[in-house]
Amino acid sequence: MTDPSTAPTLVVGLGCQRGCPASTLRALLDQALQAHQIGLGQVKALASIDLKREEPGLLELAAQLQLPLTYFSSEQLAVFEPRLSHHSQIAFERTGCYGVAESAALALAERLAGTPASLLITRQKYAQATLALACTT
Repeated sequence: MTDPSTAPTLVVGLGCQRGCPASTLRALLDQALQAHQIGLGQVKALASIDLKREEPGLLELAAQLQLPLTYFSSEQLAVFEPRLSHHSQIAFERTGCYGVAESAALALAERLAGTPASLLITRQKYAQATLALACTT
């Protein structure tokens, strides 16, 4: 049973090139949230692909924000392909899925909320990183 007064679950999905610094990820996050008038405090968690499990920038960002960071396999992310706003052949060649940020955001939002999620912010690209924000209501 869910409480109707519960705020939506907002989850940020992140993809990045190897060696992408936390400062780049944070700049992308701040820019996207500001553009959509979303407070950082509304974000519940971060998500990415398991290939980035040891990526220092992602780990540092999660620590700075004191948010949990969850990883998904390319197989887990592939099921979200029909719902992606952008299909990257390069991402597929490198990771086995067509969009890390959007897929990871959708996967974690749905896992946390137990209900279908949608993309509130579609894929945003900045320097060496991509970001998407999924929400459930």
